[in-house]
Amino acid sequence: MSKRILEGIKVLDLTNVLSGPFTTLHLALLGAEVIKVENPKDGDLARKLGIVPELNKKLMGTSFLAQNCNKLSITLNTKSPEGKELFRKLVKDADVVVENFRPGVMDRLGLGYKSLTEINPKLIYCAISGFGQTGPDALKPAYDQIIQGLSGEMAVNGDERLNPLRTGFPVCDTVGGLNAAFAVMAALFHRERTGQGQFIDVALLDSIMPLMGWVAANLLIGGEQPVLMGNDNFTAAPSGTFQTLDGHINIAANKQEQWEAVCEVLAVPELKTDPRFQERDLRKKNRRELTPLLEAKLAQKPTGFWVEALNAKDVPSGDILSLEDALRQPQVRHRGVLQKVTVAGVGDVEVFGLTALFEKTPGSVETAPPTLGQHNRQIFSSLGLTEAEQAELKAKSVI
Repeated sequence: MSKRILEGIKVLDLTNVLSGPFTTLHLALLGAEVIKVENPKDGDLARKLGIVPELNKKLMGTSFLAQNCNKLSITLNTKSPEGKELFRKLVKDADVVVENFRPGVMDRLGLGYKSLTEINPKLIYCAISGFGQTGPDALKPAYDQIIQGLSGEMAVNGDERLNPLRTGFPVCDTVGGLNAAFAVMAALFHRERTGQGQFIDVALLDSIMPLMGWVAANLLIGGEQPVLMGNDNFTAAPSGTFQTLDGHINIAANKQEQWEAVCEVLAVPELKTDPRFQERDLRKKNRRELTPLLEAKLAQKPTGFWVEALNAKDVPSGDILSLEDALRQPQVRHRGVLQKVTVAGVGDVEVFGLTALFEKTPGSVETAPPTLGQHNRQIFSSLGLTEAEQAELKAKSVI
């Protein structure tokens, strides 16, 4: 069996809800031993988040199931003296600590980066927060929607009828998690070369803004404020969503030859020489006149027909699928984007696996998301605690 990239790397995961668990999910899928350190009462808040009340009551909510495969779970009250001492023992041979508390929380517990590096100088410590560890907003509370609003992301979505408009999933949390995973991997590479650990400060606000790079560049460099364009693509025309006989189609004719191919496929060759549409910037300027001319033709046949005809002429186009259809499409099945795992008391569930396909060191879903404290015995016994000592700590609500 191929050795996985992060095999032998130990990660202590103190994170909750989405951004942090999404970070450590990717580390776990790459083979790291990720130990979720959860509060003894009810663990990661995501355990109670989801649309299935029965699973929430079992502390195995759908939100938790979505991003905690391949991890171990222990319970530990890090506010108690005994809990702090046990955590310090875990840190001695850990490679990475990831947390997403507000700045200062871990320092107040006596478990901040500086304190932990006295135990383990090679430790990589990644702190994820809404606004980062420093700055005028550092201590403000933040959820994904707050960051969506403050980043400008909601302001550039929608059209004149519907704006501001949030993205339909927690994009800031998710991108923040990916940014943190990337940063941890880079820090591990640096440590491999130098032997040095380091502190990583990841902010959700910082993480989302570069994703708007093209829109921001138009403002920062070109001095052009964002224009609300709904489903239209500001870089080209025709490029966006159009009505067909039975629904909608996405067409992205970003090149001149693709525009000309659209005219041929839709049997409107006269548009190629129409002075309003001859050049890229003219088409963008006159897209309101162009769209109804194209839709008059597109409305004559179903989406499937146009997708096949346009793609055959090398014009990128596609259906606009429901989430269910998107998850079940043949290409997604072929790529193994979803993987099945059996969860005790729940049954078989489908979760996302690693979507970077490594030739020599593939990552995959190996184990189900853990129940709360499922690995207490395994982990605490490895620290030298006897059964009696563990029972005593449990009785005191330390574990």
